[in-house]
Amino acid sequence: MKVLIVGSGGREHTLAWKIAQSDLVDQVIVTPGNPGIVLEPKCKNVPISSDDIPALLELAKKEKVDLTVVGPEAPLVDGISDIFVNAGLKIFGPSGKAAMLEGSKVFSKDLMNKYDIPTADFRVFDDYDSALNHLQTISGPIVLKADGLAAGKGVLVCQNQTEAHQALNLIIKDRAFGEAGAKVVIEECLEGEEASFIAFTDGTTVLPLAGSQDHKAIFDGDKGPNTGGMGAYSPAPVVTPEIHDFIMNRIMIPTVRAMELEGCHYTGFLYAGVMIKNGVAKTLEFNVRLGDPETQPLLYRMKSDIMPALIAVVENRLRDVALEWLDEDAVCVVLASKGYPGSYEKGKTIHGLQDAAQMEDVKVFHAGTAQKDGEIVTAGGRVLGVTAKAAGIENAISKAYAAVSRISWEGAQYRSDIGKKALK
Repeated sequence: MKVLIVGSGGREHTLAWKIAQSDLVDQVIVTPGNPGIVLEPKCKNVPISSDDIPALLELAKKEKVDLTVVGPEAPLVDGISDIFVNAGLKIFGPSGKAAMLEGSKVFSKDLMNKYDIPTADFRVFDDYDSALNHLQTISGPIVLKADGLAAGKGVLVCQNQTEAHQALNLIIKDRAFGEAGAKVVIEECLEGEEASFIAFTDGTTVLPLAGSQDHKAIFDGDKGPNTGGMGAYSPAPVVTPEIHDFIMNRIMIPTVRAMELEGCHYTGFLYAGVMIKNGVAKTLEFNVRLGDPETQPLLYRMKSDIMPALIAVVENRLRDVALEWLDEDAVCVVLASKGYPGSYEKGKTIHGLQDAAQMEDVKVFHAGTAQKDGEIVTAGGRVLGVTAKAAGIENAISKAYAAVSRISWEGAQYRSDIGKKALK
């Protein structure tokens, strides 16, 4: 088989690495890809942007691609799956209509409210004055969310009225997130411990991946602004067997059924970000694709060939598939550019990649990198996902940070506490 992967980040590098290991696969094409991907057997990059759907369709036809797997959310929301299916091509990912589960926070919250899927209490506003009046009735922490896609940065957790007013100005008045801020969701701030719960679904069967936990804030101790994710680990001890069953029976399966009832047959990856407290999980948000950086530790731990599950989803026979996982824990530490998640410089030469790659049970997945004059340089906010596996979370953490210590560039930053919650 020939597989096309759409995207260029750490998630896509990890998918390419995992898919290329399958005996079912002869070649993996990644668009636009990154310099780390071409180092993997069977893999090549083609410089087409992930949002250039007509060019992607033309490439898939020209290369006679057997299956396309979409990494990022934007092309899914833009309807790439519909366009490929209408052209007679197999593609893994929800339709544009179903992708609104991530594409619109308002759609998602309304769906959860209608079908009694656990989530935070909320209100939706499309004008500044009404939203401001509502904020003035609230004391204590509150969360403001831009309605549309904002690259993981449109959720603002505010500790007081001053921060809430600033967030409202940022979203609606300043339009810091563009048209994504045409509407704002104001919701209660949930307490507890956050986890990521991701599953395959063909619209009927829901097949969960192992549990994982992301670290969204830029600084240690979950301080500072949210990012796309600064590290992750799997499994997540907070997702106990009881919590796992609760999430499956109260969130994942009901959501897939609710989408069907709404005329949005849902297939692909379904990702629920949940907050867990006192044996109960509430939904923070849904994503319609694999998380990044959760993908890195999850697929590093996946013992099974991933291709049978991907194919079964597209062919509506996921009930025939089971997944096996390695006993080891896995940890991914993200190395980011100085200034991220704000403005940052590019083009910094990265040192130590070969040194880290020689370590046993360590894999460095590229995210925001480029090649210049024969060297690998920084080209994004999140640059690398240094991933390690070992028996026991403490050992996996130590190995990941030992690998991190071998890699450097001017202004590199990372959190030093990835995985520490699991040690508790």
